Amino acid sequence: MMVGKVICDVFINIGHFFCSFNYWNFQCSLAFIFAIEEINRNPHVLPNISLGYDLYIFHKSKQDILAEAFTCLTGVGKIFPNFRCRRENKAAAILTGPSWMTSADIGRLLDLYKYPQLSFGPFSTMLSDRSQFSSLYQTSAKDTSLPCGIVSLMVHFSWTWVGLVVIDNSRGNQVVSDLKGEMDRNKICVAFVKMVAENLHLFGPTSKEILQLTVISLANVVIVYDDTQSLHTTMLKNMQCLITGKVWVMNSQWEAGNAKHFLVDSFHGSLFFAHRHHENPNFRMFVESYNPFNYPEDHNLVRFWHSFFNCSISILDCKILDNCLPNASLAFSPLNIWEMDMTVDSYNMYNSVYAVAHSLHEMTVKQAELHSHLNGQGHVHPWKLHHFLKNIHLKNGAESQVILDSERKIDAEYDIVNFWNFPNGLRQKVKVGSFSSKAPQGQQLVLIDSMIQWDTGFTELPRSVCSESCVPGFRKSPKEGKPDCCYDCTPCADNEISNETDVDNCVKCPDNHYANTEQNVCLQKSVTFLSYEDPLGMALTCMSLGFFVITAGVLGVFVKYHSTPIIKANNRTLTYILLITLTFCFLCPLLFIGQPNTATCILQQSTFGVLFTVALSTVLAKTMTVVLAFKVTVPGRMVRWLMLSKAPNFIIPICTLVQLGISGIWMSSSPPFVDSDSQSEHKHIILVCNKGSAVAFHCVLGYLFSLALGSYTVAYLSMNLPDTFNEAKFLTFSMLVFFSVWVTFLPVYHSTKGKVMVAMEVFSILTSSAGLLGCIFAPKCYIILLRPDRNSLHCIRFKAHSRGKVHLTD
Repeated sequence: MMVGKVICDVFINIGHFFCSFNYWNFQCSLAFIFAIEEINRNPHVLPNISLGYDLYIFHKSKQDILAEAFTCLTGVGKIFPNFRCRRENKAAAILTGPSWMTSADIGRLLDLYKYPQLSFGPFSTMLSDRSQFSSLYQTSAKDTSLPCGIVSLMVHFSWTWVGLVVIDNSRGNQVVSDLKGEMDRNKICVAFVKMVAENLHLFGPTSKEILQLTVISLANVVIVYDDTQSLHTTMLKNMQCLITGKVWVMNSQWEAGNAKHFLVDSFHGSLFFAHRHHENPNFRMFVESYNPFNYPEDHNLVRFWHSFFNCSISILDCKILDNCLPNASLAFSPLNIWEMDMTVDSYNMYNSVYAVAHSLHEMTVKQAELHSHLNGQGHVHPWKLHHFLKNIHLKNGAESQVILDSERKIDAEYDIVNFWNFPNGLRQKVKVGSFSSKAPQGQQLVLIDSMIQWDTGFTELPRSVCSESCVPGFRKSPKEGKPDCCYDCTPCADNEISNETDVDNCVKCPDNHYANTEQNVCLQKSVTFLSYEDPLGMALTCMSLGFFVITAGVLGVFVKYHSTPIIKANNRTLTYILLITLTFCFLCPLLFIGQPNTATCILQQSTFGVLFTVALSTVLAKTMTVVLAFKVTVPGRMVRWLMLSKAPNFIIPICTLVQLGISGIWMSSSPPFVDSDSQSEHKHIILVCNKGSAVAFHCVLGYLFSLALGSYTVAYLSMNLPDTFNEAKFLTFSMLVFFSVWVTFLPVYHSTKGKVMVAMEVFSILTSSAGLLGCIFAPKCYIILLRPDRNSLHCIRFKAHSRGKVHLTD
C-alpha cells in the first residue's frame, strides 16, 4: 500500500522507503512523481513554489498503516498523538490508496484533524459518507454503472448462467446486490456466489474452494469483483498452471508482475472493465527515462534493476554498483509485465496531485487578492484547503476533467479489454469494446466480437447456460426447485406457435389461421365447403341424381301401368303424390352441396321439412285408406261417408299447413344463415349453414317423427288385414327404416362438425327417402315388371273367390 504526501516547499523532500517491492504500487508512485515534476515545470500553476513529497510504501497491516500516518502527522517514528516534532513545512494533503480500506483506516484518523485526504483507489460509497469522512475526497469516477455494463455484456453473448466471486466487504456486497438486480431484470441466473474474505491466503481453504467451485460448475462464465487486488493476485497464482475453460469477467485488470513463465494460462481470453481515461504521452517518456542513474534515491528502482537486469547492488545501503548497463530502461522489462501507459489507479493518482496543486494555487491567489501571503516558510493551514478541494473543477495535463465532489461526479465510462497471453508469457491487453451509461438505450455497449480471443478450450463463441435454448415451436417449462434459467423445452399445444427462442408461452393462432407442422408460423386457412368437386360431395351428388332417376323411372312405370289392378288397388292419386314428392326429396340434397349463401341456407331446411311432411302425410293417408276400406262392410254411415268423400286425402294439406306454420315462425324469428367453422379442420375454414334456431330445427324433426309414428301405428294395425294388394306391411317397414335412419342421425349429427355434419344430414335424407321408395314401391315394381301374371283381373278374382271378397280402391 502507498501513501503520498504533498507539501508546499522550495525543496524536494523524499521520504523513507522499504526495500520490499510491489510493481502495481510502484507505477502509482511513478505517476505521483511524474505529476509533481510536471506541475513544478508549469509556470502557470504555483509560480515560484515547488511541490515536495514523501512516499510511504508499507504492508497491509493496520498497525503499519496507522504508524506511518502518525509519522506523517508528528514527524517522528514513535506514535505521539496531537504532537508535531518537526517545525518545517506541514504537508498540505495526504494521498492514499489504491485500496479503499487503506483510505478508510487513515481517513478516520485524519478526520480528527480536518486533514485533507485524497483517495485515488476505486470509488467507494462508504468513503463518500461525509458524516464519517468529512475530510476525504475521491478522485476516481463513480462505479454505479458497472453492474449494468457487466450484465449488458452477458446479454450481448446470451450468457444466462454465470458464477460470482466477490470480495467480502461493503462494496462487494453492494455490487452483488446491484448485479443480482440487473440480472433478474434481464433474466440471467446466478449459478453460485462465493464471497471471499479480504485477508485471502494464497493456499488457504478459501482459495481451494474457489478453484473447486469454478472448475465443477456448469457455468462457463465467472464474474470476479475485487477492489483490493488480493483476490485477483491469488487467483492468478493458483490458476496459472490450470486451464479451466472459463471466461473470466473482471472489474479491473490484475497485477501480473509475479506471474511465472508459462505458455497459456487460465485467464487467457478474459474480459475486464477498465475506466476510460486520456493517455498522457509524456508519461511513457518519463517512465523510459526513470532509472537508478537519474533517481539514485529510489531504492525500489535499484531492486528492480537487480532483479531484471542482473545489476549488482550494495545490500547495505541499497545502492547500484557500476557493473550495470547504462542504457537499461523500464521499457525493456522482460516478459512484458510492466505497464508503460498509465493504469487506472496511476491516472487517479495523477489527477489527485493536480487537484491538490490547483487547490493550493487558487488558495494562494485568493490570499493575494486579500493582501495576504504565505509566511516565509511556505506554511499552509491544511483545513483551509477544503473549500477549494470541494469546489474544484479543472482539466489536468491530459485535458481531462477532475471533480472531487461526490455529488457532482458522473458515472465512469469503461473500456472493455481482452487479455491475451502469447507464448513465453508475453501478455497483451487489447481493447475490444466500450460501455457508457450516458449513451442512448441500445447503444451503451459497443463490442467488436471478431477481435476477442477466447480461452483455448473454446473453438467457438463460449456458451454459458443452464439449459439449452428452446427453438421456435417449443416453450420453456420451469423445473421445480430450479432457477428460471433451468427449464425443459415443451412443444407448443395444438394450433399454438412460438417464433422466437426461449419463449415462456406459446401464442394461439387466430381462428382464421393454423399452426404449421413445426409450430413456428401461423398460416392462413383456406375457405372450403362441401363442393361438387369434393369426393364426398361428388359421391352424394351421384347418389342424389341416381335415386332421382330411379324414382322418376318408378313414376313412369306407374303412369304406364296406371290401369292395372295393383296400381288401382291403393289409391293412384296418393301413389303419384308420394312418388313426385320422393323425386324432389332426392333432389333436395343438392341444396346442401356447393358454396352456401343465405338463400340456399333457408331453402335447405324449409324444403326438407315441407317435402318430408308431404311424404309422411301421404303415407299416413294411404294407411288410413286401407283401414277405411275394410270398415266399409261394417254398417255405419260415417265410415261410408268418409270413403265416398275421400276424406283421407285432406290429411296431406292439413299436415303440410302445420309444417308451413312451424317453418314460417322459424324463418321469421331466427332464420338459418351462412356461418364459418374454423375448428373442424386444421387447415381450412368451412362455410356451413347455421340452423339459426336449434329449437325450431328440432321442432321440425319432432313434427316429422309424430307423422311417422302415426303412419307406423295405423299401418301396423292394418298389416294383417286380408287383401290381395294390402300394402300396409310395406308401409310399416318403410316407417321402421325412417325411424332407424333419423334416430341414428341425431347423435351422429351432434357429434360431428363441418363438412361431415352436412354430409351426414344429406346422407340421412337420401337414406330415409330411399327407404320409403324401396319398401313401398319395390314389391309393386317387381310384380308389374317381372310377374305380370299376378297383376291381372283373373288372378284377383281367383284369389277373391277363394277368400270370399275383393277390394279395389281407386
